[in-house]
Formats: sequence, C-alpha cells, structure tokens
Amino acid sequence: MGKVAVAATVVCAAAVTAAAVVVVRHRMKNSGKWAKAMEILKEFEDKCGTPVSKLRQVADAMTVEMHAGLASDGGSKLKMLISYVDNLPTGDETGIFYALDLGGTNFRVLRVKLGGVGNVKKEFKEVSIPPNLMIGKSEDLFDFIAGELAKFVATEDEDMQIPPGTQRELGFTFSFPVKQSSIAGGTLVRWTKGFNIEDAVGADVVEELTKAMERAGLDMRVSALVNDTVGTLAGGRYGNSDVIAAVILGTGTNAAYVERANAIPKWQGLLPKSGEMVINMEWGNFRSSHLPLTEYDEGLDGDSLNPGEQIYEKLISGMYLGEVVRRVLLKMAEEAEFFGDIVPSKLQKPFILRTPDMSAMHHDSTPDLKVVATKLKDILEISNTSLKMRKVIVEVCDLVATRGARLSAAGILGILKKIGKDTCKEGEENQKSVIAMDGGLFEHYTKFRKTMQDTMNELLGEEISKNIIVELSNDGSGLGAALLAASHSQYLEYIEST
Repeated sequence: MGKVAVAATVVCAAAVTAAAVVVVRHRMKNSGKWAKAMEILKEFEDKCGTPVSKLRQVADAMTVEMHAGLASDGGSKLKMLISYVDNLPTGDETGIFYALDLGGTNFRVLRVKLGGVGNVKKEFKEVSIPPNLMIGKSEDLFDFIAGELAKFVATEDEDMQIPPGTQRELGFTFSFPVKQSSIAGGTLVRWTKGFNIEDAVGADVVEELTKAMERAGLDMRVSALVNDTVGTLAGGRYGNSDVIAAVILGTGTNAAYVERANAIPKWQGLLPKSGEMVINMEWGNFRSSHLPLTEYDEGLDGDSLNPGEQIYEKLISGMYLGEVVRRVLLKMAEEAEFFGDIVPSKLQKPFILRTPDMSAMHHDSTPDLKVVATKLKDILEISNTSLKMRKVIVEVCDLVATRGARLSAAGILGILKKIGKDTCKEGEENQKSVIAMDGGLFEHYTKFRKTMQDTMNELLGEEISKNIIVELSNDGSGLGAALLAASHSQYLEYIEST
C-alpha cells in the first residue's frame, strides 16, 4: 500500500473515531439529561406521597379545624358558615319556582315545576358573563344578570306560568364566600374564581340583585340565598333522605353538611325546631402541615391572586391540577432539556394546560399514546416526542390526580369523623350515609373519581364503606336553590295562615 493510501486510511480511521466519540458523547449527554429528568420526577413523586397514615392525619386536622370554626368566627381557616337552612326539602314541595345559579364565569337561570319526587320539570338557560363585568362595578354585574333573568321569564309558556296575582320566587345560588344573616340575606366576604368587584365586598348580594330586578321591571322575590354546595345538598336530599353532606369538585371545591344545631357554639339565639343546621364549610381554605406540598404548589400559590389562601383547593380542584403538571414539565424542560435544547415558549405560559387536557392525556389508552402527542402539539406546540417521553408525561398527570383524589377522600373522612359516621354504631349497621357530589372534575375525570372512591374504601374499611355512598348529584345546586325557595315559601305561607 502506498504512503498516500496509508495516510488516507489513517485520516479515515481518525474521522470514524471522532464521529464515534461524538455519538458516544451525545448518548452520554442525552443519558445525563434523561437521568436528571427522572430525578425531578422521583423527587416530585416522593413529595406527593399520600400514604394512609398521612391521609388520617389530614382527616384529623380537618375535624379539629371544623370544631374550631364552629366555636367562633375567625377561629379557623375553615369559615364554617351558618347557612340558615334548618329544613331541607322533603320531596313534597310543589309549585313553579325560579333559580339563579351564579358559580363562576357563567351563570344559569332555571324555571322549575315541582310536583313531588320524580315529577320535576326544568327549563334553563346558560349565560356567559363578559370579562369586563367581572372586575367592574357591582351595579353593572347585577343589572346584566337581572336583564338576562327578565328575558328568561318572558319565555314562560302556559304549562310553566305562575298563577295570576302571585309573585315569582327565586332561589339564588351564589358560589362565593358569604356571611349570611338570614335564609335570604348575606354579605359578600370576598370574591374568588377571577372576580374582583371591590364595591360588592361587604354588600348584601340579595339587596343588590333585588334592586337590579326592580330596575329591570321584574317582580320577583329572593326567597333563599344559598351557596352552591348547600344547593347541591338540598337537591340531593330532595330525592334521598340519606344525604348528609355535599361536596363540589369542579373548577373550585367546597363542602357542606348537616350539623346538630347544639354542636355550633357560635350560634346565637333560639335553636331551630328541626335541631339541625346546614353548615357551609368553605373547605377550600383548609390548610395543615400534613398536606403534601411541593415547590410547584408553593410557586403556584405565590403567583396566584390569593397567596396563602385556598391551599387545599389548589391541591385538589380542577382549576389548578393542569397547572401543577405544567410546572413540573417546565422544570424538566429547563433543567433536563426534556423537550430539547430550547424550552418551549408555550410551556412557559401559566394555566395554558387545562385540567380537561390533563385528563385526556391521563386516560390515553392508545398503544403509542397518540392523544398525549396530539395535546402536546396542539396546546404546547411540542412535536417529535418519543413514546418514552409521553409515558413520563402520563406519569406526571397520574401523580397530580392521585394526590388530589386521595386528599379529597381524606377531607370527606374528616366530615364523617366530625358527625360520627366513620364508625359503625350498634343498631345502625345498615344505616346509609350519602355524600352528594357535583362538579366537572368528579363527573368527567374518571381516574380521579375512581381513585377517590377507592381511597374512601381504604380509609373506612370494608364494613363502614358499605354504608357510605358517594353519588353524582348533577346540577344539584340550581335545583337545590329552587327547592329551598319552595320550602321557604311554604313556610311563610304557613306562618301567614296561622
């Protein structure tokens, strides 16, 4: 072989070696990045842990806070608001009633014809609230609502008409913290869910709505002001006398339950004849050192409109689950180049990943996780992901949903402990206790719902869990408001006739 050929061979060999070194280095670098991503995932998994022992501590802490909130206003992070609902529907209510359900960026107006259990006719209309009215003046918001209500009333047909000379009655579901002064009066404590109308805070929301209805020329009286959770409890009880509590797991979260009136130290005045009182817990504001908070939760809380508030809600409700997933993926992108050398710009946008999208990825059953790939491409503009990467993303979704579902179950156990339904008493072996559930998270996120129910069984044990039934009470809050307007109306008629 000539010198030129030998030299060429050496150069060629050197080039091959150099290329091999580059490949090896590239693989090592990628291997290092993957290891770093797995380290972030493992750390998150450890901090999200919800062993039964921890869940029992959370439940006990919930019970302690419930006692403190019932003892005095301001005694607990749980407001434990007295609802003034001391008589829940019996199923005998009849007549035509209206309901207004203001729960967030949309509200619904309902017309309900009651003819006893199983004989309910409903008509409703859903209306979106213009964003500018969520941060403007109180009068503008209530004028808009009253105007839409007046339009809806104008559509009454013969079958759903109020008898001549009768004033229409309305149940008003208002899903924000309110300090009630009566069944049909209460002042707004604070806004949540993106609302921020300063001049409404401290005002009586029934008075505001009544004045707006008068301005709209609408002859209607608000007979009952209820929180959406109290409405769900009333709606559930209408068809099932075993309903003892209601929980909403949707964009936000809350719980209400039936308490013994003599177990409410802060109650002033005569005890109600029924001996019972519905308590609106406002449990989203629960917090405890036992809650498994991570750096992502702390970051989310710090960047929120209400830092330090609604900590439990930020761990378990639909508004926040997808955002926690986004924050974990962002850290992987920034510290482990999980999606390549450049951090995807869309991934840096808060709340771009919504919980319904997270749910769709979590439930992806295709062999190549095609739904995950599509969601990443459509929402975050991330393409060319490997199956291995997509599996990691599903794992992150699973960790966040599982933690939320298990903590929800612990909260329900806290309520059951407070009212003595967590044990089996002699003579009550077959006494059923029903929790009425509402909200899109519980209704549509199947894995979340199943995990929550499995955790309840795990915490209660086989004997007790047979008697604790968690059941969907769809649209309970709107129907519940109309039912409470009906029962209150009948109560007034009874007073007037005696």
